[in-house]
Amino acid sequence: MPIFRYKAKNRKGKKVQDMVSAFNDRAAMESLQKRGLTNISVVNKTNSLELKFLSLLNPVKIKDLVIFFRQFSVMITASLPLVQSLKVASEQTTNITLKMIVSEIAQEVDGGSRLSEALAKRSKVFPQFYVSVIKSGETSGKLDEVLNYLADEMERNYDMMNKVKGAMIYPVVVFIGLLGVGVLMMVVVIPQITSILKATNANLPLATRVVVAISDFLTYYWWLLIILAVGLFAGLKLLAKNESTRGYLDYIKLKLPVFGKLFQYIYIVRFSRSIQTLVAGGVQITKSLEIVAEIVDNKIYQDVLLEAAEEVKVGNTISSVFLKNEIIPSMVSHMISVGERSGKMLLVLEKVSDFYDRELSNLTSNLMSLLEPLIVIVMGVGVGIMVSAVILPMYNVATAF
Repeated sequence: MPIFRYKAKNRKGKKVQDMVSAFNDRAAMESLQKRGLTNISVVNKTNSLELKFLSLLNPVKIKDLVIFFRQFSVMITASLPLVQSLKVASEQTTNITLKMIVSEIAQEVDGGSRLSEALAKRSKVFPQFYVSVIKSGETSGKLDEVLNYLADEMERNYDMMNKVKGAMIYPVVVFIGLLGVGVLMMVVVIPQITSILKATNANLPLATRVVVAISDFLTYYWWLLIILAVGLFAGLKLLAKNESTRGYLDYIKLKLPVFGKLFQYIYIVRFSRSIQTLVAGGVQITKSLEIVAEIVDNKIYQDVLLEAAEEVKVGNTISSVFLKNEIIPSMVSHMISVGERSGKMLLVLEKVSDFYDRELSNLTSNLMSLLEPLIVIVMGVGVGIMVSAVILPMYNVATAF
């Protein structure tokens, strides 16, 4: 569907400009007139360099998808036609890239394609998880229900990740502050102090010589550190993409002090909620496990979920796989076992996700208090080094005269 840039005046006489999607310029004018705009001029920007440049600067974020699916599900529940709902959702989104994509989807659906087929063509924006949920809704005739499931799941996942990011801000700021002060001391303060020690021709202790060497290195070879940092980052990225090494990195993440537990809770909440959403939407349990394995974002959990899918295919249970894996808490394994025997798997998955969501909230709330001992130790070590390497030699020189 074409994208038009428009200029107009609103009811208060103020000039406004934005972009709107419509089948043609006449439809765009009519859509804008319904909003109470006057003195309208529209220009087709569908294949323009401006639109391509804007789409590169505006990648589709999770927040954009959360808003889109919530608005879309509300309109479908209100019995608006599918194509009209897509058009309205396209107009409502502020992300130009998503606006273009949804406009194209509306045009394909209007031409006879199924919504799930149109979404599947854009897998970079709409992962298999979304496609499978919507496809099951189309098949069962319960598209409004599964869209609500999907919108709820996306909102909960978005809130969870925001909660984790918010909890990480303070520790990261403290770490950057400590690192900045340390570098400033080494580059600015230490050279001035040690120049006095060097001028006395005193025999400097080992600790002082080490500090001086580090200070000189940071002063004259800072560019090498930047290269090493960039190389390390790029190397970790390559290792994370390599299937043979990715598992080791993901295992290390789960064993980190404090943060390992945080990652574990995130993955448990993510896979339990996702399986619940898929199964509630009518997707088979084996297919649900395979889909969730792709979105859980951890090779260790991915392998467990794929193994569980294979076991279910041959008639075994999910809990039989979970019980023998240490990365799955025993409570989760036993609860799923109860759910399988009682036929209340959806209820059990909901309870599991709610419990670990609360645990995650408590952990993120207490994250700073858990990291405080580590911060105190780092600061203590730094102060100790400064005292032993700089202050004591200065004191010895002063008392020698």
